[in-house]
Amino acid sequence: MENLQKINAENHSETTSKGCVSSEDESIIINPQFDDGLNNWSGRGCKIALHDSMGDGKILPKTGKVFASATERTQSWNGIQQEITGRVQRKLAYEVTAVVRIFGNNVTTSDVRATLYVQAPDLREQYIGIANVQATDKDWVQMQGKFLLNGSPSKVVVYLEGPAPGTDILVNTFVIKHADKTPPSTPPDCEGAAFGVNIIENSNLANGTNGWFPLGNCTLSVGTGSPRIIPPMARDSLGPHESLSGRYVLVTNRTQTWMGPAQMITEKLKLFLTYQVSAWVRIGNGSSGPQNVNVALSVDNQWVNGGQVEVADDRWHEIGGSFRIEKQPSKVMVYIQGPASGVDLMLAGLQIFAVDRHARFKYLRRQTDKIRKREIILKFSGLDSIGNLGTLVRVKQVQNDFPIGSCISRSNIDNEDFVDFFVKHFNWAVFGNELKWYWTEPQQGNLNYKDADEMLDLCQKNKIDTRGHCIFWDVDNTVQQWIKSLNKTDLMTAVQNRLNGLLTRYKGKFKHYDVNNEMLHGSFYQDRLGKDIRANMFKTAHQIDPSATLFVNDYHVEDGCDTRSSPEKYIQHILDLKEQGAPVSGIGIQGHIDSPVGPIVCSALDKMGTLGIPIWFTELDVSSTNEYVRADDLEVMLRESLAHPAIDGVMLWGFWELFMSRENSHLVNAEGELNEAGKRYLALKQEWLSHSHGYVDEQGQFSFRGFSGTYNVEVVTLAKKVTKTFVVDKGDSSLVVSIDL
Repeated sequence: MENLQKINAENHSETTSKGCVSSEDESIIINPQFDDGLNNWSGRGCKIALHDSMGDGKILPKTGKVFASATERTQSWNGIQQEITGRVQRKLAYEVTAVVRIFGNNVTTSDVRATLYVQAPDLREQYIGIANVQATDKDWVQMQGKFLLNGSPSKVVVYLEGPAPGTDILVNTFVIKHADKTPPSTPPDCEGAAFGVNIIENSNLANGTNGWFPLGNCTLSVGTGSPRIIPPMARDSLGPHESLSGRYVLVTNRTQTWMGPAQMITEKLKLFLTYQVSAWVRIGNGSSGPQNVNVALSVDNQWVNGGQVEVADDRWHEIGGSFRIEKQPSKVMVYIQGPASGVDLMLAGLQIFAVDRHARFKYLRRQTDKIRKREIILKFSGLDSIGNLGTLVRVKQVQNDFPIGSCISRSNIDNEDFVDFFVKHFNWAVFGNELKWYWTEPQQGNLNYKDADEMLDLCQKNKIDTRGHCIFWDVDNTVQQWIKSLNKTDLMTAVQNRLNGLLTRYKGKFKHYDVNNEMLHGSFYQDRLGKDIRANMFKTAHQIDPSATLFVNDYHVEDGCDTRSSPEKYIQHILDLKEQGAPVSGIGIQGHIDSPVGPIVCSALDKMGTLGIPIWFTELDVSSTNEYVRADDLEVMLRESLAHPAIDGVMLWGFWELFMSRENSHLVNAEGELNEAGKRYLALKQEWLSHSHGYVDEQGQFSFRGFSGTYNVEVVTLAKKVTKTFVVDKGDSSLVVSIDL
């Protein structure tokens, strides 16, 4: 997955100049409404002009008397610009709003982007996308975005770009000001939430097909002989429950993939609750090849995924997923769809119920204590001979060594507040983009390891372990143009050079490598170089750096919503690689997840765990507009991870606002305040520290159960007080720690 603040390493030559710093409230842009003509504005590779109307008087300003245009554009990056050096301060969040439209060249809609060009004192250049909007030639639209500068730039220019050459960009107003603080969320109102109660009407079909209607002109009838047991993922959420009826909806005469049984559920949903979806599904004969079955929601005509399963035989299959609605909809329909036209569909025991996610936490706490703690016996020598009784022991864990890390970017490390939070609260790192091939070699032979070197240096200084993400990325649109243009022989050489160059340079420095990212969602290298290339990437990487754990890495493995990367498909993929001799020694599940439900995630981990290979969540992020719900999402994922014996580490895909790949997923606001999700994270980190106190026994020993990591112990006798530090390694058996006083 990508990071949002995309930075393109284009080279336009820029001169530098310095200005003075402004107060917070005035607009950073001078002449934002063009009242002063085009003063302070210029063309970036094109001309700019001022208008009171255009297009025979059809285009008039939305506000004020005039608007500006960027015209005679010959490149998509051409546009109108203003230098704002010295008027923006580092580590402050700014909001940009612009009113724009497009004109000419027979283009009716186009992406218009606001971009920041930033040059550092060492001449390092960045292009930061700060806002974008679909603009049209019919009407003015407002564009909005936020940005923050981590470092102290020597030059900053803001400009509009995007449409194809020949299309004019029109701008009526362009304002940048210090962003208002985001008001804190209030906890969602879950009063009267009927957890575990199915909102589907006549789910057991005791009443014929009452409550159901056919979507499209298919036919619904009732059949018997479906499973009476509740699908396992729902059973784990519901606890004791009634059995299913054994009746199912049979859907015939389907002439489109979207046709199937449906119900309206608008009135039955509560905002911000997390709903689990569960059913048995089966398909009739007449299908050629595997069929996708999907429980879908139409929320004001937007498709929302409630879970998917691939069916290739005559059996009943469990389908499971989850969803949440955060804006009041006017119409919500649930429907079951997917198989090809002409294939009959069967649905049994559809349940949609709100999940009390906290109810499972008690079990997860106990489970975590069982699998992450060990018996520790402190054996004291050198105590006063008068006897040990009355000797007080206070044990305090200062660090849990379970790996919880985060993604960082090069620009983040210029912000000392970011670095401070990062080194205090994480013990692993992964680089968002800076190790990817398109970053380290954007043009053939033009190598850039400077960013990665500086980030690695920071991690090593702070004793933070690092994952290497990623050597290759198999998804077509992530591959840089020069690689796409190579013939087979040259591509093979380039792949070999990439492996040699990267792994020799950093030998022993990265503990993990994601070897070829997202192979279940792309096959760029395999399509061009043949099936063996994937296993060969692993073999070569292992030869060059045998100390690194080599990972596969993919997304939507854990949430039931993507049949391309179901646990079953991922397992088969790993077995295929191993059969070809690939030394796969780690399984990466990215964890970009929506509205997580514990038993669904756990079910996927149980399946993946059968391979006996360590599993990491490698890119975890959760998203909600409400910080309390986001905190719950994060808590679900972290608790499930620590309670699962197959999980060996968790990496968050960032934590700081404006430096995440997903909206509404940060733990720390742009200017450094902890939000509710951040507070929850720190509370969990505290919970996972073991403390104990008591007296030394007759044998001169003190025992307790604790997590692995670093401890301080304070021993108080009548005569003296001694403080020592000791380390507990990961392990199952009891550990004796000898402490000489």
